[in-house]
Amino acid sequence: MRSTTFTFLLIIGGLLLGSDIVYGRTIKKRKIKKQFKHSQIVNDHFTGFALYDMDEKKMVFELNSDKYFTPASNTKLFTFYTCLKMLGDSIPALKYEAHHDSLVFWGTGDPSFLHSDLKGVNGFKFLQNSNKKLYYSTIGYTGDFFGPGWGWDDYNDDYQVEINALPIEDNEALLYADHDGNMQVKPNYFKRYLTRDADYPAGIFKVKRDFLSNNFVYPDRIIPPTFKQQVPWKTSDILIRALLEDTLKKAVYTVKLPVSSNAKTIYNTNADSVYRRMLLPSDNFIAEQLLLVCSSVKFNMLNRDSVINYAKANFLKDLPDEPQWVDGSGLSRYNLFTPRSIVKLLCKIDDEIKSDSLLHSLMPAGGLTGTIKRAYKTDNGQAFIWAKTGSLSNNHNQSGYLVTRKGRRLAFAFMNNNFTRPSKEIRDEMVRIMTYIHEEF
Repeated sequence: MRSTTFTFLLIIGGLLLGSDIVYGRTIKKRKIKKQFKHSQIVNDHFTGFALYDMDEKKMVFELNSDKYFTPASNTKLFTFYTCLKMLGDSIPALKYEAHHDSLVFWGTGDPSFLHSDLKGVNGFKFLQNSNKKLYYSTIGYTGDFFGPGWGWDDYNDDYQVEINALPIEDNEALLYADHDGNMQVKPNYFKRYLTRDADYPAGIFKVKRDFLSNNFVYPDRIIPPTFKQQVPWKTSDILIRALLEDTLKKAVYTVKLPVSSNAKTIYNTNADSVYRRMLLPSDNFIAEQLLLVCSSVKFNMLNRDSVINYAKANFLKDLPDEPQWVDGSGLSRYNLFTPRSIVKLLCKIDDEIKSDSLLHSLMPAGGLTGTIKRAYKTDNGQAFIWAKTGSLSNNHNQSGYLVTRKGRRLAFAFMNNNFTRPSKEIRDEMVRIMTYIHEEF
């Protein structure tokens, strides 16, 4: 009898102990809810939050997760996933068809073509080494130079670069002071368009491009020795031809021919390198151009809307709420996503890549890399959060992955819209709450 009782108590004790272990590992919804309830900052504007346990495959906590928010650069996660589904290991640089004495080529939208960081040179070298007459076909891109809902008055800022079929050198001019205090520009082709202006308004030294042309004006005064500015140029088929001739040092002719069904492809840069460049510094130019690359691969034309509609119909049908998605970068305020749909997308990205180490290397890492390098502190030198930020005036968001001290793998979307306080206060409060979740669970 004693033996039976002792055995029974051991079993009960083991069950209770096991229950305590499981309970100790459970993320307590009420603790997270309390962080939001008592936060003055997240309660003075429209806040949405979704936290998902990727191992237990269940939602942990939600706040307005079914409501639509302006995502800003969180939109790049949708572009990223679409690229993962539609592109291979390398980014197509050019499509071409060779004839007896001529070579016709088409742009694919490739953002890495002679890019200052990515340095995609395969397409360039292919054209440079050809002994045939070069014909650039200007038929391809069917959209506008800006995306829908973009701010026209941001045209001079380096985060709003124009979209086109064949980008060259980031589609923007780098202006800087040389050792003699003279204004220089890369590509050097644009030097002919630089003008000093004695009537330039006083204030910060800045170069201003004419809205409708590539005339660059700067103040007629001493150039600060550390001056450096990137200004998007006004794209056109004529300009692309001129830049190609200037860099290739050979004649390039333009034609209007549809992409041949027999066209071959030259590939430029490793795809992961391009994705990393898009996500870590949140590069709008690369995001926009990548959607054109996807369209080139699938439809043999360059049309953003076609590839977005295709992605929604074929890759994103299982999202909880249909996304209102209009551009690749998130510059448009027409984009609207719900937090729970972003969390679902993050899980789909994780399933597609199947490697935490690779995925984490592509995303900004808190305390270490990208747009959240200075936002978070590491945990003994190790990042615990990998997230894409998204910022527009009065909007600041973070969406990504978090690993807790107890090893929980979580996906989250933290959305803040329509606030009037400084963005830094919003960011710091998000950091506080996400760090709490990491440390507590």
